[in-house]
Amino acid sequence: MTDLIGITICTIGKHLLNKYTLFSMISRTLLPNFRKKFDVVSVFIDHNGETLLLHRQDHKPQGNTWAMLAGKVKNGEDLLDALVREMDEEIGLKVEANMLTYFERYYVRYPDYDYAYHIYHLPVKQKPELNLNKEEHKDYCWIKPVDALNLNLIQDEDSCLKWFYGV
Repeated sequence: MTDLIGITICTIGKHLLNKYTLFSMISRTLLPNFRKKFDVVSVFIDHNGETLLLHRQDHKPQGNTWAMLAGKVKNGEDLLDALVREMDEEIGLKVEANMLTYFERYYVRYPDYDYAYHIYHLPVKQKPELNLNKEEHKDYCWIKPVDALNLNLIQDEDSCLKWFYGV
């Protein structure tokens, strides 16, 4: 049985909100006819019961939403190397790959493409000093996962929070 979350059709009058809210699907199991175009890596960074969420700039796809740190894997790049790079580029956090724990891979389908979404976990003993990339994000917050569900989250982030934290 396929565990599908986030099938959404949204219209206001006759106008679509955007092509990404029209249809998306995230699944823990391989989707039929899945044709991966790329991989995305992401990480839940946790401190003392709170997780780090980033507020996306308005000009970014699905802008003005909150999400965990994530980014595309470059061609030929290892998943862990990509995540270490993304953490440095987006929040100025330098970590070693062995500090990250792999959680799970999801299969994501949008109207124009499919991709694999890999979630990692990084627990920290102290909140790190962050140097936010202002081109990517306008703010960040440390928040309890259950409270994060009340934010304006990027599409399917609520599913990831529920699966990872069991909230």
